[in-house]
Amino acid sequence: MKKSIQEKLKKIKLLILDVDGVMTDGSIIIDDEGHELKSFNVRDGHGIKILQRYGVKVVILTGRKSKVVEYRAKDLEIEDVYQGTLNKKEVFEKILDKRKLSADKVAYIGDDIVDIPVLKRVGFSVAVDDALDIVKKSVDYVTKNSGGHGAVREVCEMILQAQRKWSEVAAGYEID
Repeated sequence: MKKSIQEKLKKIKLLILDVDGVMTDGSIIIDDEGHELKSFNVRDGHGIKILQRYGVKVVILTGRKSKVVEYRAKDLEIEDVYQGTLNKKEVFEKILDKRKLSADKVAYIGDDIVDIPVLKRVGFSVAVDDALDIVKKSVDYVTKNSGGHGAVREVCEMILQAQRKWSEVAAGYEID
């Protein structure tokens, strides 16, 4: 891990996640009755839970509104969920104010142009591997994994490693 990235990650107290294309692969399935379905990666979810256990809070900030996201957030014990957000930067500023955090203590993972204003403000900005090229050019780090396929877990582990908590995590799972 580059020293500059490690220094940024050491400060992170809050991880903000977009949903479609980040926590999912971006697919939206609608059944014959109009019910929306999304597929979430279980390892991403476990990474979020580990990160929370070690003191980093997680928030969801998404432009779409979906019951599925409410259920997933509840399952992951993510208390702050902002859906139907047209202006993510405006909501981001409210999150900073509510949590009394400076932007340099926040990481954000996005994949589309709507995420760029927030990506430009945070302390550590991330685009998933399959994000738009313009988004990839706007961030500190591009994940090796694509959205919905381990990108969130990758970033969770990076934060824990930079904050020197990964060895404790590994010991808890008897990893050498």
